[in-house]
Amino acid sequence: MSVVTSSSEAAAQTAVEIAAKALSLPTVRSQAASLADAAARDGATHRAYLAELLAAEVDARQTRRRERRIKEAHFPRIKTLSAFNFDAASAVPAATIAALADGGWIDKGEPVVLLGDSGTGKTHLLIALGIAACEQGRSVRYLTAAQLVNELVEAADDRQLSRTVARYGRIELLQLDELGYLQLDTRGAELLFQVLTEREERASVAVASNAPFSEWTATFTDPRLAAAVVDRLTFNAHIIQTGSDSYRLRSTRAKTTTKGTTTNT
Repeated sequence: MSVVTSSSEAAAQTAVEIAAKALSLPTVRSQAASLADAAARDGATHRAYLAELLAAEVDARQTRRRERRIKEAHFPRIKTLSAFNFDAASAVPAATIAALADGGWIDKGEPVVLLGDSGTGKTHLLIALGIAACEQGRSVRYLTAAQLVNELVEAADDRQLSRTVARYGRIELLQLDELGYLQLDTRGAELLFQVLTEREERASVAVASNAPFSEWTATFTDPRLAAAVVDRLTFNAHIIQTGSDSYRLRSTRAKTTTKGTTTNT
């Protein structure tokens, strides 16, 4: 019967590390030894050990991809649906949001529009739906409407507009926040319209706005352009009303009241 020596074990570990590095398998490289020791203690078969080692590599790779997609989306902060207080935001339909989190609307190229006053959870929901899409393996890009317009204007000035519009056309989910907070000049509005047209009925756009559709002429000063934008963002759209009762304001008032009560007692 052959005897496995410490030197042969070391040589095998070195060979595993070299092969794992060459094959770009960092988790196999880092966990092969510890999982092998555990398999030996548990009396696991070679096949079972290999399956566990490869599963660890797959899990780690999925985690890295998820982290990369979230980073590439450029979210200003991390927000999840599990952290959203639906009890405090009673106007938000929890069942509808849960259904949207599955991502079927993205497969169909359907828009989502979140409408409501400041502090009612629009940005939280927008980011949370974007993160859910990243976790499903989709490419996502989050920007404010002003950020996108500024980028498009710079691209146009540099004669890179077609390339920039095409790049935004390839993203599976484009998210535009704060549409309606600032008035767009005619050129900026037309450039934004080009991106929406590029994605129409093919790739999803999710928008958050503090203004009802009837007031979008204040953002898109050309009434015909405003109507065209509304048309593209409402066709087959999921429109979510988040209400007018600011959760942030109520939370601040509650903390102030609690602090005042504590001080007075």
